[in-house]
Amino acid sequence: MNQPRKGIYTPITRDEMVLLFHEANAKFLSQNTDLFATEVAERTLCGALMVAINSVIKKGFKRLNRYRNYFVDVEYNRNGGKVKTIINDDFKIVPINCDLILHSRGHHKWQDNLIAIEMKKAARPETEKLDDRNRLIALTRLTDGVWSADGVTLPEHVCGYVLGIYYEVDIKNMTVHIEFYSEGDKFAEEQIDI
Repeated sequence: MNQPRKGIYTPITRDEMVLLFHEANAKFLSQNTDLFATEVAERTLCGALMVAINSVIKKGFKRLNRYRNYFVDVEYNRNGGKVKTIINDDFKIVPINCDLILHSRGHHKWQDNLIAIEMKKAARPETEKLDDRNRLIALTRLTDGVWSADGVTLPEHVCGYVLGIYYEVDIKNMTVHIEFYSEGDKFAEEQIDI
């Protein structure tokens, strides 16, 4: 049940996730201008972005059967009520609760984690923004012996996300600043007018 049939499964790539995100983000921005105008909380924006991503993966599931048993969740924690953890650069265990994730909820242990998104408003303190960026670096790292990567056992610490996205909303200037992370590094960024 949890293993793909040999020769059938093609891993989901970073480029595929970037395209999926761009499609969902365009939908999110075009359908939610009123949320930006009323300066709602980050959690509300995350919920609206979750709906947009979910609609894109459902379309992709119908078209390609590609995202079967993948889900978009806000502040998800399946670890028996315990907060999931990551290991930072100093090899210290750090609790996490990511704003928004696209994952299989453990159904596809060979590739459970696809996208992790951390959202911030531009007016938030720089220390919080740095914490989010560092979390994305750790979340997108590939396994290196600290985490389970046998395709069967769920890891004790979260890692291996295909794509990490830092999403900063600047209501004053009506822009969104986006940074993309993969394999523990930032590889691109862009600015979009709302």
